[in-house]
Amino acid sequence: MTELELKSFLKENFPKENENCDWKEYKNLKNSINGSEGDDLVSYVSAFSNMEGGHIVIGIEDKTFEIVGIQNLHSYNSENIKLTLVKNCINLSSENLEISEYITSDTKKIVWIVKVPKHSFRLPVYAHKKAWQRIGDSLVRMTNERLDTILNENFNKEDWTKVIIEDATINDLDEEAIKKARIEFVKRNPKYSEEIESWDNAKFLNKAILTIRGKITRACFILLGKQEEEHFLDSAVKIRWNLKTIDNQDKDFEIFHIPFILSVDEVYKKIRNLKYRYLKEGTLFPDEVLRYDPFVIREPLNNAIAHQDYSEKSRINVIEFEDDHLVFTNYGRFIPKSVEDVVLHDSPEENYRNPFLVEAMRNLGMIETQGGGIRKVFNFQKQRFFPLPEYNLSENKVKVTITGKVINEEFAKILINNPEITLEDIILLDKVQKQVQLSLDELKYLRSKKFIEGRRNGIFLSHDLIKKTGNKELLAEYVRNKSFDNDYYKKLILEYIAKSEKVKRSEIDNLVIPKLSEVLSKKQKKDKIRNFLFALGKEGKIVSREYATWEIKKD
Repeated sequence: MTELELKSFLKENFPKENENCDWKEYKNLKNSINGSEGDDLVSYVSAFSNMEGGHIVIGIEDKTFEIVGIQNLHSYNSENIKLTLVKNCINLSSENLEISEYITSDTKKIVWIVKVPKHSFRLPVYAHKKAWQRIGDSLVRMTNERLDTILNENFNKEDWTKVIIEDATINDLDEEAIKKARIEFVKRNPKYSEEIESWDNAKFLNKAILTIRGKITRACFILLGKQEEEHFLDSAVKIRWNLKTIDNQDKDFEIFHIPFILSVDEVYKKIRNLKYRYLKEGTLFPDEVLRYDPFVIREPLNNAIAHQDYSEKSRINVIEFEDDHLVFTNYGRFIPKSVEDVVLHDSPEENYRNPFLVEAMRNLGMIETQGGGIRKVFNFQKQRFFPLPEYNLSENKVKVTITGKVINEEFAKILINNPEITLEDIILLDKVQKQVQLSLDELKYLRSKKFIEGRRNGIFLSHDLIKKTGNKELLAEYVRNKSFDNDYYKKLILEYIAKSEKVKRSEIDNLVIPKLSEVLSKKQKKDKIRNFLFALGKEGKIVSREYATWEIKKD
C-alpha cells in the first residue's frame, strides 16, 4: 500500500482512540517498548488486555493521525517483539497476540498494528509489576474494583463434554469399560447395589449421568467409548506416557486411548513405583514406603482428564523421570483462584471447565468434587516428608510435579522434629526454602509463629525451628544465614581500612561478601556494603578522596 492507501485503511479500521484502540507515535523503539512505566508499550498492552483486548497502532502521530512511521526499530522486528511483550507482560497469552507490519510502498514508512488479546480467565496482566487499565484517554494503575472483577470471574464457556454425538449408539461403547463403570458406580452409590443388576446399559448410563435421555455424550465416549470408534471425538483425545532419563532424554513412551476409565489403570501400571527407604533419627530401622502413594498418581491424572480443554485438541501428558519425579500436564487454565486457595480452604470449586464430565467421573469414583483431592495429595507428601506438589500454571496449561523422594534432607529433619507444624505452615515454609517471595500477610504470619528471621529480602528459617533437630549442620547453616549485626561489619571494614591506609571498594567487597548471610543475593550484599560505607562516612570515620577508594578520615 502507498502511504495514502495505508492512511485510508487505518482510518477505516481504527478511526478513533478509546478503551479498545490507541495510536502511539513511538518513532524510536529503543526505550518505547519496555521503558518508562505507564508510557511504554508493555504498559499499554497490560491495560488493553485487562479490559477487553484491542489494538495499538504504532507509527501514528497522536491527534493528527499523520503517519510518521517507526524510524528506529532498535533491535526489534515484528517477530521478536511478540516474545518481548510476553516476557515483560506477566500472564499475557501469546496465542491471540498478533503483530502486523505495514511498510508503505512509496515512502517506506513502517507501521505496526499490535492486536492485544483479552486477559485469560482470572489472570490480570502485569507490566513493571503493576496491573494497568484504560479509563477514557488515561492509562492508570488498575483500580481495586476492576481487579476484583477479574479475580472473581465466573467460567461461562460452553461445556464441550456435554455435547451429544448424534450418530453414536451404545454399541459404540466398550463392554469392559461399562462393566468397570457399574462396579465403580456402586462403590460410590451403595444405595443402588441391589437394583443395579436389573438395569440395562441404557438405564445405567442415564443414572450415572453419562448420557442425556439415552443419547451418547462426549463425556460418555471419553470414559467408555471403544478405541476403534474414537473418530467420534478427535484423535487428540489421548494420554501420552513418556519415560525420560535424568538428563531429559526420551527413553520410552506409549499412547493410551479411550476408554479412559480403563486407560488410567494402564497408565498407572506403566509407572515404576519402587520402594523408597530412609532412616529417621534415633532409630536404625528404616521406613519403607512406595515412592508414590497410588492416590498421588491417580488424582493428578484424573484431574487432568476432568479439566482438560478438549476443544484445543491437545493430549494429556504423564512424564516419568528416572530421578524419581512425575509431571502431569493438561491443556487449559487452572480455574480456581489459586492452588493455595483450594488446599487451605478445602472447599469445592464453584466453576468447572467440563461440569458434565466432572459429574460423570464423580459418579464413577474417579475424582473428588468436595475440594479434598488436591489437599490429600499435599498431605500424602507431607506424611512422607517429601517435597510438596509443585504447580506451574503458565502457558495456558496446568503442570503438576510430584517428587517421590526426600530432596532436602535438612528441611525433612525440621518437619520430623516439629510434628506440630500444619500443612498450611509447611506450604509457606516450602516457599521460604525455595526462596519464593512471600506476601506481607504471609511474612507477618510466619513471624508470629516464630518460624522465620531476617528482613523481607533475606528471610530464613528461625532458630526455634532448627534447634529441635539438634543437627549441627542445620545450626551452622542458621549461623551463616543469620550472619552478624551491622556494627560487626562496620568495625571489620574500619579495621581493614585503618591497617591498609587506602582500600578499593572491590577489596572491601572481597572481604565482606563471604561473611554476609547466604540468603542474600549478590546485589543485596553489595547494597548492604554500600550502606555500611555510607554510614561510616556520615559518622566521620572514613572518607573517599578518590573514586571507589576509601581511607581513614584524619582530623
